[in-house]
Amino acid sequence: MLKGSDSLHEECGVFGVYGCKDAARLTFLGLYSLQHRGQESAGIVSWDGAHLCVVKNEGLVSEVFTQDNISYLKGNSAIGHVRYSTTGSNNPNNIQPLYAKTSKGNFALAHNGNLTNAASLFQKFKSSGALFQSTVDSEVILHLISQSSKAELMEVLKDALAKIQGAFSLVILGKDCLVVARDTYGFRPLVLGQLDGGHVVSSESCAFDLMGAKYLREVKPGEIIIFSKDGIQSDQIPVSTRLGMCIFELVYFSRPDSLIFGEDVYAVRKEFGRILAKEHPVEADLVMAIPDSGNSAALGYSEASGIPFEFGMTRNHYIGRTFIQPQQKIRDLGVKIKLNPIKTLLAGKRVIVVDDSLVRGTTARQRVTAIRRAGAKEVHLRISSPPITHPCHFGIDTPKQEKLIAHQKSLAEIRRYVDADTLGYLSLEGMLSVVKKYKSSEYCQGCFTGKYPLKVKNKGKFSLETGKIKLYAEKD
Repeated sequence: MLKGSDSLHEECGVFGVYGCKDAARLTFLGLYSLQHRGQESAGIVSWDGAHLCVVKNEGLVSEVFTQDNISYLKGNSAIGHVRYSTTGSNNPNNIQPLYAKTSKGNFALAHNGNLTNAASLFQKFKSSGALFQSTVDSEVILHLISQSSKAELMEVLKDALAKIQGAFSLVILGKDCLVVARDTYGFRPLVLGQLDGGHVVSSESCAFDLMGAKYLREVKPGEIIIFSKDGIQSDQIPVSTRLGMCIFELVYFSRPDSLIFGEDVYAVRKEFGRILAKEHPVEADLVMAIPDSGNSAALGYSEASGIPFEFGMTRNHYIGRTFIQPQQKIRDLGVKIKLNPIKTLLAGKRVIVVDDSLVRGTTARQRVTAIRRAGAKEVHLRISSPPITHPCHFGIDTPKQEKLIAHQKSLAEIRRYVDADTLGYLSLEGMLSVVKKYKSSEYCQGCFTGKYPLKVKNKGKFSLETGKIKLYAEKD
């Protein structure tokens, strides 16, 4: 992932194993499959029957884990985490899973999402003398567990999780148990699988395929599941809310080979492309994608329009983290190295370019420029989602609202800025018509409409380090 690039970034992925031999190795494979959800740090905690064993560090999954340290992570249960962080927040103490000795026992926790009431919770704990090891909102969950007045674990969890607001998909590892939980809105995905008599849980189902696990179902919004030697226990967080699953998981974040919110991601994105072709037709010689995120929609656009699909750009998959740097010159160089147009294919052609989204617009302009320099006669840009006009408060790293090009400019101004001959976005109605498992009103559409499933008082990301509100796009 090119840090600072013109795209939205998911902030993490979680994985858990209970009752399986070599749980840490399975977790490694799971995190490897979830690498697209976070590329800055990775961690695994296992339970060896007596201790929580921890390995975590900055870097990709393949960089953090070695044969030696994976061998250290013994036991039949484990949890793991991959993380994307904003510049300036790469404190080593923030690398998950977090772990702590609480009044209810020793626990390790991995969290995908963002807690919108972290500020008030932190102030409450601070006034009572609580100490914090990290600067991330996830740690307040461990404090809530520790300070619960309940005794039985399920009641402790129900009590603690009822007090937090916002997005959370959690895996928590304790003594001989694995806890799985999802917020009542269902913002972020979380799925269950079965493997060799044990169970696995993941942010995405694609992780199950790698290890041959059987997909069972989604973790229900608001559901808490405890796997232990006593069996499987399931209950609900005692808070009633509307559903608000993140529609952008289907647009961009999730891998196309995953089932997300009961939907086949590949099929959904392809249908986005078909509807996009009907809403914004144009005469052209070929349809191409911005790889890889635009591939499925571009194929759908091609099929619906009858215009041939071609791989007009080739992607370098091997830049790794070398170009994850804050300097603008390095960012620009990274964009050029990542994608390169095929000149012999594009020269003299009218080209339809399909991408999943436009955020700031700077990268889109660079790509259109590159396609024109390759000799394209016309460039028609098509976006398989509606204009992004508002930031996310529920676990996605987004720029300040004034940095979002669709908030700043009209459609005509955006078209001129990116230097496209024509520009067309998928309509909100067209996008929502594709999803069938849940009602359209049960998806969070806040980044497109500014209407969020819950009221957000603190419009930003809370930093426990300073006790202030820190917006996602603020850089140190």
